[in-house]
Amino acid sequence: GSLMWRPGFPYEAAQHARLIGYRRCFCIYSMHHRGTPERPGLVLGLDRGGTSEGIAYRISAANYAMVVRYLRAREQVSGVYREINVAVSLLGGNKREVMALTYVVERAHPSYAGRLSLTLQARLIRGARGVSGLNLDYLISTLNHLAELGIRERDLQRLLAIIGPHTARGRPSD
Repeated sequence: GSLMWRPGFPYEAAQHARLIGYRRCFCIYSMHHRGTPERPGLVLGLDRGGTSEGIAYRISAANYAMVVRYLRAREQVSGVYREINVAVSLLGGNKREVMALTYVVERAHPSYAGRLSLTLQARLIRGARGVSGLNLDYLISTLNHLAELGIRERDLQRLLAIIGPHTARGRPSD
């Protein structure tokens, strides 16, 4: 999700990439970045099954240790992600397969939400806010950055359409 528009680390190149075997979905309860323990939000995770497209960042060898420390501090707040290396296909001009450090959801973690209906996802997202801001902003930014890459995520678009009537007043409602 937010690593696409706010990576927060220096990189040498960013390229459209495809990961087979994992899908992007709102499957993690957020009680820090996009919600609170009293009003959990949802954030995206890579869960088993399907295909996901996004961005692969190339970082310099000199920055590798610093970037990994940063990502662990950012992505491992609650321990809901497992850090793994996976093969991704670079798309566009430089088509090839590379290994990429990736964070996939840990299904045994208490924050794993599993497959929630779009209606329940909408209800959780539209009213949640955490230290990183509104959960709805996270969804909108993700869709905007996916669109910039030419990626359509139909479930995320449907989710925003469900939330839409509630945001017409200019702010999310419960």
